[in-house]
Amino acid sequence: MLANYTRSAQALSDLLQRDGVEDKEVLKAIAQIPRHIFIDDVLKHKAYQNTALPIGQGQTISQPYIVARMTELMRLAGVQHKVLEIGTGSGYQTAVLAKTFDKVYSVERIKALQWQAKRRLHQLDLYNVTMKHGDGWQGWQSQAPFDGIIVTAAATTIPPELLAQLADGGVLLAPIGEAEQNLTMVIRQGDSFTEHVIAPVRFVPLVPGDIE
Repeated sequence: MLANYTRSAQALSDLLQRDGVEDKEVLKAIAQIPRHIFIDDVLKHKAYQNTALPIGQGQTISQPYIVARMTELMRLAGVQHKVLEIGTGSGYQTAVLAKTFDKVYSVERIKALQWQAKRRLHQLDLYNVTMKHGDGWQGWQSQAPFDGIIVTAAATTIPPELLAQLADGGVLLAPIGEAEQNLTMVIRQGDSFTEHVIAPVRFVPLVPGDIE
């Protein structure tokens, strides 16, 4: 059974490469990570399809292409070392980040999801991730600055607290908007921030506050 899942992960990586993902480290991470462990049993048969899936609590595990593409964009922008993820969710995006960056910090507002994600990452022997239960809108000030910040839920506007936690030359990648969302990249240069719209996307909302 494990061999089947391994082949499925490799097939998913091959599919994403055909769809335009080029970064070899990102494709390698997709091929190595068993996406099925991040998904409830009833949906495991869809684990290696290129589609978003519900994970409970009104949240989703993102489409693999979006996970890979956002990670690739961060790397193309020069991010290598210290990354903040807003919205741990299932932990799948976190795992891909852990495979491709030196150190990952991840904030999740829903305690139950955070606990499950931490267990899955330890199951995969990924220990370069530090997690926090808290309000993603606030980021993680005590660990700032970050070379990269990746937001996995849609904010109506870019939270100023996150911009303040970017290192000089750092990159923030987030879906922005309500009815219409666009994946947006923000690059910090001193006290200036330059925005680039990448592509239309669809994410669950980035809700302020935390849930025990």
